Amino acid sequence: MEIKETKVGWSRIEMAQKVALDIPDESYVNLGIGLPELVADHVPEGREVIYHTENGLLGMGPIPEESERDPELINAGKKNITAIKGGSFFHHADSFTMIRGKHIDICVLGAFQVSKDGDIANWSTGKPGAIPAVGGAMDLVAGVKRIFVITQHNTKDGKSKLVNECTYPLTGKGVVETIYTNLAIIDLKKEGLVVREMGPNVDFEYLQEHTEAPLIKS
Repeated sequence: MEIKETKVGWSRIEMAQKVALDIPDESYVNLGIGLPELVADHVPEGREVIYHTENGLLGMGPIPEESERDPELINAGKKNITAIKGGSFFHHADSFTMIRGKHIDICVLGAFQVSKDGDIANWSTGKPGAIPAVGGAMDLVAGVKRIFVITQHNTKDGKSKLVNECTYPLTGKGVVETIYTNLAIIDLKKEGLVVREMGPNVDFEYLQEHTEAPLIKS
């Protein structure tokens, strides 16, 4: 008899759907590279979200079919994109002026670690040969109004990404508003890490066992 494994937590697609549901209508949004890019495909019908990419486009559209790719139209992660009708192209410096001037409403980023105080480390593990500089992520966490993090709850070797203090080089301090993982949605409030929702077959005890930082039931 075949024994089916019980699903624990959300898939990557379900995580992206959870983030998309929390993005208000008419928001200007910057998506980080990797898992955050999935969010764009799951914004609820009838809700308008304008996507910004720091290499110079406001009005980023869906990923094009291979036959429709334009090698000169890419996002900050060097992936092919499209531009929506009315999209605007501008200089790299103007793009960062938008970010630093707090004209972008939400940024969705991946992370290596997030601390109980909302610190984020998402650009380097500090290992030899790692990326030598923080780049635009530092501007995003300092200039965007709200920072969401989407990431797996634990590393491949089981270590918690939600920690008491970040041990990797910081991207920003006290900036994260909400964390979306495969196990839970967690809001960072004055009292600490507040669990708003848990994934399928995840209870609070299981979640705390897989989390270094202390959690609070909502």
